[in-house]
Amino acid sequence: MFISHADTALEAWLRAALPLSEEVGDVSFDAPNGQWSAQLSRITVSLFLYDVSRSTRPSAAAQLRRTPDGTVESRRRPLPMMTLSYLVSAWAGSPRDEHQLLSDVVGLLAATDAVPAQFLADDAVSGIQLQLGDERAVPRELWTAAGGQLKASTLLQATVAADAFDWEAAAPPVERLAAMARRMDDATRGGARAR
Repeated sequence: MFISHADTALEAWLRAALPLSEEVGDVSFDAPNGQWSAQLSRITVSLFLYDVSRSTRPSAAAQLRRTPDGTVESRRRPLPMMTLSYLVSAWAGSPRDEHQLLSDVVGLLAATDAVPAQFLADDAVSGIQLQLGDERAVPRELWTAAGGQLKASTLLQATVAADAFDWEAAAPPVERLAAMARRMDDATRGGARAR
């Protein structure tokens, strides 16, 4: 579910920030191959997800939530952080228009470290950190693998927590502590009597 949350948040944010309303253009997650591009009739920002991998960032902390009936639930194990790698390209009527659209997208991505919180789903388990570039991938190889012609593009890495563990009923809260210790000289005397 974390991938669909990231896709939805990225689309909503790009549409609002560029701006790119649904009446004007599209945000697509399809592979940018020849068959797909032949069907385009409007300007389009393509966010092709080509890799999902475990991030080197520390896991997200365990979480608590209160359900509508008042029950407290927790995720006892920290959630693993995942990196979603996208090939980002712009599609329009001419190379000049594509370069302008790509320039707008790259400018937005370069100036932002994370998707703004208002574009995240209510049940998202973490924010979405952003970084341009990916040293492991070469765009030329990605375009060849996708079956499309090489064109201007950039790579985007979005890091998000994976909702890998289910919610469980939380342990009841601690209400009082009781001392379970006794004096050492009492223990020594007791030991001597036992002999």
